Amino acid sequence: MNSVGDAFGFPFRSPNWLGTVVVQGLILIIPIIGQIAILGWLLTTIDNLRAGRQELAPAGFYLGRGIALFGAQLVYGIVLFLIPGILQVIGSTLLGQNNGVGGAVLALAVVLELAASLLLVFLWPALILRTSELGFGGAMDVSAVWQQSTANVGQTVVAALLIYVAGLIGSLGLILCFVGVFFTTAYAYAVMAGIVSWYERMQRFPSPSAAV
Repeated sequence: MNSVGDAFGFPFRSPNWLGTVVVQGLILIIPIIGQIAILGWLLTTIDNLRAGRQELAPAGFYLGRGIALFGAQLVYGIVLFLIPGILQVIGSTLLGQNNGVGGAVLALAVVLELAASLLLVFLWPALILRTSELGFGGAMDVSAVWQQSTANVGQTVVAALLIYVAGLIGSLGLILCFVGVFFTTAYAYAVMAGIVSWYERMQRFPSPSAAV
């Protein structure tokens, strides 16, 4: 990736990109298994880019790779959203008892949930990158994930925001038709692979004049 913007175009330059996206999108329809498979496909595409091959990984079930990132995503989600979830239950219960404190507790839960969401988005580039290199254990090294995320906050923020944008692009399929979301989501994960590849290159070979 010469620039992070290349991440949005590189999937179209991959041989048989349309067939790959369609098949991976069809796999995504399978509950849970499809999500694990596309996470593994994401990591394998990052491997291709790391090796200098700007091409999508062949469509398929990459469950061995995907389960590591799926597990990391699950663990971080549980840890970050546990307290806001508990506060929501407490606040709802208090409101049901006509206790005025319930509203304040619910408001605090919303604030903490927003903070947890932003933190997870911020950590996501490093989590993907460390999982692609070191597996589940790499993602569970919280200190290393934080250190990598904060080594260059600007680059991490750019990568995180663009991964978020890619996710929004993935949801556009809902506007066209419900089934279409699976194919736009597959494209979005291909874009994420390009973004993380750029993020990795910028960390290894930092350049003040690097294109964004």
